[in-house]
Amino acid sequence: MRRLTALIAVLGLLLPATQLHAEPKTREFTLDNGMRLVVRVDNRAPVAVSQLWFPVGSIHEPPGTTGVSHVLEHMMFKGTEQRPTGDFSRIISREGGRLNAFTGREFTAYFEQLRADRLEVAFELEADRLANIRFDEDEFRREMEVVFEERRLRVDDNPMGVASERFNALAWASSPARQPIIGWQEDLEQLTLDDVRDWFEQWYGVNNALLVVVGDVDPEAVRDLAETHFGPLESRPVPELKQRPEIHPIGERRSTIRVPQARPFVMMGYQTPSLATVEDPLDAHALNLLSSILSGGASSRLQDRLVRGQEIAATAAAGYSSISSLDTQFLLQGRPASDEDLDALEQALRAEVQAVIDHGVTREELERARVQARADYVYRLDSLFYQAMEIGLLESAGIGWEAIDEFEEALEQVTPERIQQVAERYLRDERLTVLHLLPAEDNGAPRLPMSGAGGDVAPHSHD
Repeated sequence: MRRLTALIAVLGLLLPATQLHAEPKTREFTLDNGMRLVVRVDNRAPVAVSQLWFPVGSIHEPPGTTGVSHVLEHMMFKGTEQRPTGDFSRIISREGGRLNAFTGREFTAYFEQLRADRLEVAFELEADRLANIRFDEDEFRREMEVVFEERRLRVDDNPMGVASERFNALAWASSPARQPIIGWQEDLEQLTLDDVRDWFEQWYGVNNALLVVVGDVDPEAVRDLAETHFGPLESRPVPELKQRPEIHPIGERRSTIRVPQARPFVMMGYQTPSLATVEDPLDAHALNLLSSILSGGASSRLQDRLVRGQEIAATAAAGYSSISSLDTQFLLQGRPASDEDLDALEQALRAEVQAVIDHGVTREELERARVQARADYVYRLDSLFYQAMEIGLLESAGIGWEAIDEFEEALEQVTPERIQQVAERYLRDERLTVLHLLPAEDNGAPRLPMSGAGGDVAPHSHD
């Protein structure tokens, strides 16, 4: 998911008005049972992408059951009353397509990519899964072994995975964003098949689903197909959860962790609003452009000043993703040059933030960031898959897919003065979390516990 998130930053998710047609390329429908359907027409190739989204992820999980959304994603490939485990993959493969799924903080999504004239196959399989999913105890136990191994590979045996997980837990005091998508190991060890089945019953009602289709299709025909396969499914009550907003930050949070085989690294994050939580959406666009000014390419400030100029950093980067229903983080991170320490690099990163607050950015820097944003957009939106992704992400965050059409105007409205203002407003010490990652000392200090229940299990794939 980190790789996916890097590919779908909001500046690459929003559509320039210059590419709009007289007739909208995107249509939305609602079936009688409450299921929503968004169809986007792209006739460049006889291909269609179908993505079925549910607005449930790690931020919805109660304490003690973290990871249940991701485990349910795995179990959705374990067969139905009509089709045994593996049938879905075999059918899609026979059609020359591919399928998989992914879980995030705010969503779980399932997708198929097929020839456009075979779209009905995807609808038939997904509807069968919603109506006739089979929860088997033996399959559950085998799949939990896979999840344990996945967590071990991605987190516990990966120093950067450990650092990212601990950084999020430190940065958020009350927000559910502190919970890892894959789940805490201790929670996974006590998860039961009943927990997973109950999670399905709560969240996977057809009226809680968003079906996104992008490709060489006719919207009305897609709606008719959806009505045929999903229309007979009955709606269920939608869960009502209380909001868990982050408490107002009143002081810097920091920690130093030591992990075997780690290389020194510093992570810094300022609590900032997202497009869903910000009072003025222009602030979110300004933060996006600021992250590009700081680290968007070889001519960016961090590369020019810290890597090549002062030679204090081997790597240095900034990042901000505004697609979230919750507040998010404006991130700075880096690895020190061989003869430098983390304190010196941290101070250098702080100095770059202060320089923006004190002196702002130049019009040339801003224009370069704007050009880069447009180029990123053209490249990313060349993919049918990521056109569907942007729709699903914006909807899952409560922003709405219509925000796609607002990007061009918002981008042009950002000024150097606005970037300086948002830096002064949000990049403040009381909003800051700092984590230093260092290698474990060879002095008998205990290692982090190994996750997993044992066994030789290959990394999981639904393909």
